[in-house]
Amino acid sequence: MSSESWPPPLKDWVAKCLGQMTESNRTEAQAELRQVIADAFAAHALWTTDWNGVQLKSLLPKPPPSFSNNTLKRKTNDPAVSNKKAKKNAQKNANTSRTFDPNDQAALNLRAQRFQREHELERTKHLRDQNALKVNQHTTHLFRDMSLSRSGSPYGGSDEPEADPNVLEWDRFTIVGTSQEIFKDYLRLTAEPKPEQIRPYAVLQKTLVKLKKRWREKCNYNWICSQFKSLRQDLTVQRLKTDFTVQVYEIHARMALESGDMVEYNQCQATLKTLYELGIPGKVQEFTAYRILMLLHGRNRSELNLFVGQLTPEQKVDPAVRHALAVQRAQAMGNYHSLFDLYLTAPNMGAYIMDHFIDRERIRALMVITKAYRTISLQFIHNELAFDSLDAARQFLVDHKAAFFTDSGEPDNKKTLDCKPASSQLSQSFEEKYRKVLIKGAI
Repeated sequence: MSSESWPPPLKDWVAKCLGQMTESNRTEAQAELRQVIADAFAAHALWTTDWNGVQLKSLLPKPPPSFSNNTLKRKTNDPAVSNKKAKKNAQKNANTSRTFDPNDQAALNLRAQRFQREHELERTKHLRDQNALKVNQHTTHLFRDMSLSRSGSPYGGSDEPEADPNVLEWDRFTIVGTSQEIFKDYLRLTAEPKPEQIRPYAVLQKTLVKLKKRWREKCNYNWICSQFKSLRQDLTVQRLKTDFTVQVYEIHARMALESGDMVEYNQCQATLKTLYELGIPGKVQEFTAYRILMLLHGRNRSELNLFVGQLTPEQKVDPAVRHALAVQRAQAMGNYHSLFDLYLTAPNMGAYIMDHFIDRERIRALMVITKAYRTISLQFIHNELAFDSLDAARQFLVDHKAAFFTDSGEPDNKKTLDCKPASSQLSQSFEEKYRKVLIKGAI
């Protein structure tokens, strides 16, 4: 969590708590301090909490030990204890009278020196606690300036607190790469990564620029995918979660969509969901629309309803999200005319996702059409179901064993589909090909 984003009362309260810690309660107090800040962050109450009124239980004074009346009575009635106590009081009174004798200059000097030493010790300890923000290894991760990642530094990148005070301080184990290679094939890690095998942030930025240039030059997708997976691996190993990280995953996701690689796309989408939840900026609305379309593809209605119900009004007015919601509405209502119009006007790369379920919707639409008509022209099917050409429409019917034309010898622009035999075959094809949906790498 970035201490720069903390309200001033919270910073003052943390400094006060650090000043009150001692060696005996430091571990317990720091754990409680982290938990209190984490709870306030999770409740969005960092700016609304009255920090001056918050008191750590671990810093409260310990109550003195209590004794029962029977024990006190037994000790009071014990003659041996009474004699010892009388001697001790007499000795204490003698020492007291001797210590505070105003005429004993040597005793006064010793007493003044002792108080001076105690004062110096307290002042040194207070200064050490005040500097704990920088030098104390137990609290370094609480105050490390993670906000630099927004302005160019590759490390950190989110206002996420340590939710569990017992987790390891992973910052101590994070490596920083030293490799200067621009391109590196992806290999699954089977051992602890070494810095000389990992590219640092500056090199990774150069790698992304080169990869985008290669992609524009129509580079082979398998090679470019391997390079992006290696790039993502180097980001993960170094725990880099910044705007740059989001950009890498967004670009790889678009390339995967364009190439029909839904496994890599779903992996990128899952990671982007996590990064967006951390508050890292990116093309949130664009990928929100993609997620709606992916849920429509998978026919995951419960997850879709939950996800749509969590959309904010600002998200719903975005053109891409509004389009995806219109697709959902058209599909739910069986309005295939509107559905295929939306398919032709999909913004961004939404049509690439719709390509994966548009054939299923064409079959559903044809099942309705063949029940409503006795015959229908191939030209109408081509226009209504958004086929690229008449040949594509005819081949679609052939592939699904529904090419029952009344005039098979005529050219495609004059062919007419016999709906009665086609209807039963279309229903059978739907059951065989589209009843179940298998999405590899789905979120």
